[in-house]
Amino acid sequence: MLPTLDPELRRALATRIRYYNEMGIYDFYRRPLSERGGEVATSISADEEAINISEHASDPHPPDPGEEMSPRKATAVAVPREVEENVLHVIALKPEQSVSDPVKALKIIREDLGDCKRCVLHKQGRKQIVFGVGNPNAELMFVGEGPGADEDEKGEPFVGRAGQLLNNMIKAMGIEREQIYIANIVKCRPPGNRTPERDECDTCSPFLMRQIAVVKPKVIVALGATAAKTLLAMNSSMMQLRGRFYDFKPTGIRSNDPNWNGCKLAVTYHPAFLLRDPRQKGEAWKDLQMVMKELGMKAPAKNN
Repeated sequence: MLPTLDPELRRALATRIRYYNEMGIYDFYRRPLSERGGEVATSISADEEAINISEHASDPHPPDPGEEMSPRKATAVAVPREVEENVLHVIALKPEQSVSDPVKALKIIREDLGDCKRCVLHKQGRKQIVFGVGNPNAELMFVGEGPGADEDEKGEPFVGRAGQLLNNMIKAMGIEREQIYIANIVKCRPPGNRTPERDECDTCSPFLMRQIAVVKPKVIVALGATAAKTLLAMNSSMMQLRGRFYDFKPTGIRSNDPNWNGCKLAVTYHPAFLLRDPRQKGEAWKDLQMVMKELGMKAPAKNN
């Protein structure tokens, strides 16, 4: 049996593969090339392009996404034989990807999440995990920051004052809450409703990415800066992020539907912010109108 992959090398490979996932490269396979002095030259390819993931395997820092990269110029290099064992483990299929029913798939993700203790939020006063709610076949998905006190009490996102405002925003679009899917970046209430820390978002968001891949929405609306920056991996202001669509694919996971190749993502203000500054409601409505146009929706006529 091959020896266990060195943990540091495993983390480096995982980081490297996540980098390619973020570039939109998901399909990897191995092709032995030659034996040389106890090492095997191994090529991992994507879409018939040779992608060299071992070149920086010992470097824990992935290359800057802004760097010029050309997969066609990459060449296979010798890597230690033990990489053969688990190099593809980090991109193994998730259990829900073998299920066609989105209700069952979401249930599998929730069961996988379990009584989550992956970050510090589990011991900072949360009462329960707030997973997500709504239509598992929704064309429109809203993603917020994290649960508040009311959400932590009920176990459902957006049920407090901010949730009531979100419901009104949804109704103004001419649809009902039950027609969409709602989730948050983190699924446990941060103490005092503080902004989630970066490591908390990074720990929890893979489950959100899996939810998105199951629901397969046409449009996601990121509510607030934390949701927008986490989903888009961009550190920009709300003014810079709003007013346009972004092409979005959930990081590190693919839908089991080959016809779904990601969705559009729009950014608007979090309802809690709008409660503090109602003057921005008009701007939020502009964002939602942009979403409605993308989905071919018309606002209901107002009664005179």
